[in-house]
Order: sequence, then C-alpha cells, then structure tokens
Amino acid sequence: MKRAFTHLHEASLPFRASRQHVRTRLHSAHRAPTTPLPWTTTPSHHRPFTTTPHLLKKGAKAPRDANPPEPTTQKGTNPPTPPDDPSDFTTLETEIATALTRLQTDLTTLRAGPRSLPTLLSNLRIAPLKTHPQQTVKLTDLAQVIPKQNRTIHILVNETPHLKAIVSAIQTTPLLNPPLNPQPDPSGQNPLLLVLAIPPPTAETRRLAVGEAGKLGERAGVAIREARARQQRKIRGLGVSKLARPDDLKKAGVGMEKVVERGMGEVKRVVEGVKKGLEGG
Repeated sequence: MKRAFTHLHEASLPFRASRQHVRTRLHSAHRAPTTPLPWTTTPSHHRPFTTTPHLLKKGAKAPRDANPPEPTTQKGTNPPTPPDDPSDFTTLETEIATALTRLQTDLTTLRAGPRSLPTLLSNLRIAPLKTHPQQTVKLTDLAQVIPKQNRTIHILVNETPHLKAIVSAIQTTPLLNPPLNPQPDPSGQNPLLLVLAIPPPTAETRRLAVGEAGKLGERAGVAIREARARQQRKIRGLGVSKLARPDDLKKAGVGMEKVVERGMGEVKRVVEGVKKGLEGG
C-alpha cells in the first residue's frame, strides 16, 4: 500500500511542477522591472549601438616648426668635435698660433728702422699706476708720438704724472734695439716733451739683437711646451675617467707630438731667418 502511494506521488510531480512554473511566470509579468544581475548583462561585443563610445576628433597637424630638422653641416666642413675627444687639438693649435704671432711681432722690433719705430712706440704698454702694475695701457693713450726728419721722435705727454712711467718703460723694454733713452725738451719750453734720438746700427747693436732674437725664440718655445702639458693633462684625464679607449688615447698622444713638433719647427725657422737678416746688416 505504501509503495503504491509513493508511485502515485511521483507520477503527479510533473503536473505540479508545470503549474508552479506558470504561476511564477504570471507573477513575474506583473512585477516591476528590476535591475539585471551582473552576470546577465549583455556581453561587451553585443552592446547596442547607443552605448558605443564616441569617436575622438582627429588631432590637428603639428606646426612645421615644432620639430625642426637637425642642422646639417655644409659640404666640405667637419662636424663639431665632441668635448671628450682626445684627438681634439683645437686649443693646442690656437695656443701655438698665438705664441708664433707674438714671436713674429717681437722679432720685427729687433730690426726696426726709423720708419717703424713710431708704430712700435705707439703700441708700447705703460703701467700708469705704481699700485697696480698689472694694469697697462698703450703709450698713445697717455701721449702723442710725432716722428721727425732728423732721425728723432718726439713724444708729447698728456699729463705730468705720466712722464716718469713713460720714460721708464721706453728705457727698460726689450722690444727696442738699440735701446732708446728719452731726453727732455732741449729748449726747456715744454716740460711734457720727450725727444728720442735714433742711433745708427752698429756691430754691437746687431750682436745684441741676435742674442735678443734667441731669447724671444726660447720664450715662444716655453709657451708651446706649456700648451703641450695642458693638452697632455687633458688626455690623461680622459683615460682616468674611462671616457676614451686606450687605442684612442695612444693615437691622440702621437697626434699631439706631431702638432707640437710642427710648432717648434716654425719657431726655429722664424728665429733663424731673423738672425741671418740681423747679421747681414
């Protein structure tokens, strides 16, 4: 009896389940709409068109000058050398050229004649203040240089306090050979007038000029050796800082010696030429 009742109950389940399902559907139809659950939302690839994000506006073109092209070097010119290049001898060559220019300027005074003496005197450096001997000016800033026909030069000083400094500078400068000794105005009428008598060249003055040419050449050589020392310190610093390869440092050392050798050779050539000219009269 109990087994027959169980079988009857199981047979009636489908009918009861269908009635319950209809009742649930009718009840949900009259119920207010609710927010869909997160796992029941429409997949992103099936979203309606109204939810599609707006397209961004195409950006305006950048101005032509925003990214200017890199400057190009002209044909036939070398690009700028980086500051850590051990083979950059620009500073060394400039210092050697400066030493040679000074040497040639000083050597011209050794064989100066009456015509070139006014120019040399005009460029003579004077220290007007004893308290500041390192501050110098040209002689033409303190006086007027007037050449005369009878192998004399007149120097008209602007102010009395500058007389002593000008006389001392003319007497002690190595640029004048033979040395000149300024004298006051022979007439005594103008206390600001100095007279320079230009003596004729002699064998003694030529000998002194040759010796002075050698000293000027030695001074130029010292300037070149000092420039070489600075360049060598630069190369060594690049090696210590590991900014250059050993092969590049070795190559730079060889190139430096060649530049210095050319400079020293030019000094010797210029000095020897001046000596021959002085000895020949």
